Amino acid sequence: MDLELTGKRAVVTGGSRGIGLAIARALAAEGCDVALIARGTAALDAAAGALTAASGRTVIGVPCDTGDDDAVAAMAAEVNRRLGGADILVNAAARPNTGAVVGIDGFDAAEFGEQVNVKVLGYLRCARAFVPGMRAARWGRIINISGLAARSTGSVTGTVRNVAVAALTKNLADELGRDGINVTVVHPGVTVTEKTPQILAGRAERAGVSVAEVERQIGASVSIGRIVTADEVAAVVAFLASPKSVAVNGDAITAGGGAVGLIYY
Repeated sequence: MDLELTGKRAVVTGGSRGIGLAIARALAAEGCDVALIARGTAALDAAAGALTAASGRTVIGVPCDTGDDDAVAAMAAEVNRRLGGADILVNAAARPNTGAVVGIDGFDAAEFGEQVNVKVLGYLRCARAFVPGMRAARWGRIINISGLAARSTGSVTGTVRNVAVAALTKNLADELGRDGINVTVVHPGVTVTEKTPQILAGRAERAGVSVAEVERQIGASVSIGRIVTADEVAAVVAFLASPKSVAVNGDAITAGGGAVGLIYY
């Protein structure tokens, strides 16, 4: 299927590694020019160079802390200068969340505020920065990467920030849909990235079991029987970024391989 993405311009925050980088790779492979956004300059330069060589498209790295208003405004100005605008925005930048179960006595308000500032307000900052150009073009796609922690307990910070992203998405979709801009949210579950060994080891240590046992438990909870890869999540996002996704707006798309025993409707 031709996703009709050749020549589109995409911005991917959190784009220097993990799911964000996989999404940027998928969009470049489909013919998009891409701006990778992250805080680390060295990682950005390496990722941009590798994607340019692999795809033949223009891929640039723009350092930015999406938790800061002025930094996002400067980043958007740089993207507009170098790419001429943005047709697609993928918000994937977030502070790491360990996933450790923390009760009310261990709740850290400062950490909570920082997590929400980056993953919720940061997504809104970036949307506000690029929506004017999309409105002028009467076309755009915004895909917000959230997570399946929105549908489970165990981490107040993880759950609240992800539910908030879903609520933000629906509000933006209703506001912008008539301007030709579709907004969706993708909920990955545990996903294979370069950080997976560290995450699984942390879970194993907290549970007092082996890493192999953690992998077995996760696989048993997933309908396809294994952990989904970042490239598989990216394939879903690439479709949502395309003109062919026009019938999907404001809704949450899960990309975790299916949760055993649960029904959402």
